[in-house]
Amino acid sequence: MASERDSSSTTSIESDDPGWMYNNLEDDDGITCLFCYKVTRKGIHGAKLHQIKACSLCPEDVKDKLNVLVKKHKSKKIVVAEDGVAKMPKIEKKRSGVYIGGQEKRLKSNANGPHSNLEATSLKQTNMNDACENELRARTVQAIARFFCEAGVAFNVARLDCFNEMIELIGNYGPNLKPPSYHELRGPLLKNEVDNVNKWIKVHEDEWSKYGCSIMLDGWTDREQRTSINFLVNSFTGTVFMESVDASSYTESVSEMCRLLDSFVERIGEANVVQVITDSGSNSVLAGKMLMETRPNLFWTPCAAHCIDLMLEDIGNLAKVKKTIKRGIFLVGYIYNRCGVLNMMREFTNNKELTRNGITRFVTTYLSLQSLYKQKGSLERMFISEKWRSSVWAKEAKGKTAKKLVYTLPFWNNVVWTLKVTGPLVRALRLLKNEKKPGMGYIYKAMDTAKEAIRSAFDKENDCKVVYDIIDKRWDCQRHLPLHVAGYYFNPEFYCTNPDIEKDSAVIKGLTACVQKLVPSNAEQDLIMTELIKWVNQAGHFGNDLAIRARGKIAPADWWKLYGKETPNLQKFAVKVLSLACSSSCCERNWGSFEHINSKKMNQLEHKKLQNLVFVKYNRTFKNRHDKDVYDSIYLKGTDYSNEWLTGKMEENRVLENEDLTRVGVANASLEDEEQFSYLSDIEDETLVDWFGDFDDDVEDYIEDVDF
Repeated sequence: MASERDSSSTTSIESDDPGWMYNNLEDDDGITCLFCYKVTRKGIHGAKLHQIKACSLCPEDVKDKLNVLVKKHKSKKIVVAEDGVAKMPKIEKKRSGVYIGGQEKRLKSNANGPHSNLEATSLKQTNMNDACENELRARTVQAIARFFCEAGVAFNVARLDCFNEMIELIGNYGPNLKPPSYHELRGPLLKNEVDNVNKWIKVHEDEWSKYGCSIMLDGWTDREQRTSINFLVNSFTGTVFMESVDASSYTESVSEMCRLLDSFVERIGEANVVQVITDSGSNSVLAGKMLMETRPNLFWTPCAAHCIDLMLEDIGNLAKVKKTIKRGIFLVGYIYNRCGVLNMMREFTNNKELTRNGITRFVTTYLSLQSLYKQKGSLERMFISEKWRSSVWAKEAKGKTAKKLVYTLPFWNNVVWTLKVTGPLVRALRLLKNEKKPGMGYIYKAMDTAKEAIRSAFDKENDCKVVYDIIDKRWDCQRHLPLHVAGYYFNPEFYCTNPDIEKDSAVIKGLTACVQKLVPSNAEQDLIMTELIKWVNQAGHFGNDLAIRARGKIAPADWWKLYGKETPNLQKFAVKVLSLACSSSCCERNWGSFEHINSKKMNQLEHKKLQNLVFVKYNRTFKNRHDKDVYDSIYLKGTDYSNEWLTGKMEENRVLENEDLTRVGVANASLEDEEQFSYLSDIEDETLVDWFGDFDDDVEDYIEDVDF
């Protein structure tokens, strides 16, 4: 007769014993508790007794469940096979690293023979294993979710490649992985990541010394009104984050700001720096011009993307545009703040959304207006459907207003007008922020193309005169900058299709100024100008069929690396210019992290650790973004649920922190009343569709996302 211990061991590995969900069978027949990792050797019954009586980490609900199982075990007899020996089940090792027992039950033979018994046993075994694995995964992912909640980690962290890599490596390690300690994470492991990032930066430094780079300063003001500046370096291989500094004392003085810029140039090396990019604020402009006097062989240039964004903001403040945006925000906000209406909208739009999240507030506005206009027909069908008419929302005041707005012709006319005047500027902004194709070879042509596109969208020039005035005012500081002109001149896509480019005195003047400033050696300047003759005549490799077909298909800097080898001095100069960026606002900011970095309350050791943490975080972000094959530079993945298009309330600067009164409201309190809607609800549906259908065809070319 088997002893009590033998009896316990025999029943311990039955696959239908739920105790195996909380224990792991080791190779030496020991059983490890998955809560405290204590090893017992008295079978699954002894392991359950340990978890009930001795394990302090076992949850109470698990103890209650195990207690019920133990009581049942006392009254359960051991099933013995016909040969008198207890049937030993098969042990299977799951890919998760947890061992789960399987039971081979003795079945009565039937007419089909023994093979049918094996098939039934195998099927039951598979089903039990799948059930155990599903429950084990459910417990695991619930623990991960609990970590996200308790630690306050954003859920979009689960989209990161490194998160999936971490989970995979943990799974490959198997059970008994000892997690890293607090001191390991903030000490040697953080240092290892800093070292890895520095090795990656070393590759960039080699590119800086060969073709030059841009120093980019991205300034911002935190909630405590401290001004901080992110110091970044950009080249053709991508962007590197160097550090964030508290610049509150620098921005108040032009000389101090110039000294800060000079210190950054000294750190990277003057011979490696081609340009310094800042915003177009008055102090930054004066400091940049002062820097060019002390460093004569580099350029200061204002951020072109910042200038374009200011144009978009100015256009957004026009009365006609602002009213359109406000109505669009109301319509989208009404739909997205009512679950039933939102589901109905997605049914009619085939799950197409009405809003998209962009890199700036007005880019979000443009993308959302564009999406709203594309779904105009779907919204019209929704609001005249029986499903809407029979719903409770059709009887609400706001619901009636939303429906009337969808059938308001002046509203859609103004949406199209807004898209016509802002679309070309947004496309130019997308072009400038593309890290795969640096914007220096495109900026000069892009703005001319944008203005021409706006002009051609209207029958009368007076219709867009106010927009032209805004563009000219904001772009005045950028007009005919030597670097922009040189980039346009060396872009084969534009040079070879413009036979009059050599006759443009502004272009030739900018090119020669650029050569004289960036090339200090007179002998090297002469070599560049001599080799320039081949470029003008499109001789040698420049006129090769391969080179001709490659124009516009690859980045201009890459084109010169491939086909400019016969003119090495000119090639190096052209690649240096065409590898430059035009924008400094490329850093995705984490306000909390940067505010802590510049806090005066933090001791020096903690300050250094946080600097290292942000240094790793942002450089890893830049690397991952640059490595992507497809990257839309103005569209942010995911949804910002706090943006004005989803809340349904237009954001404006507040007079006081917690007041509802806005500066615009104070200034315009006594101005024009809201224009009344011109409703078309009494027009037949067929006529309405015809009108809007013709209108769609007329403006389709102006609202498509077309790259230059």
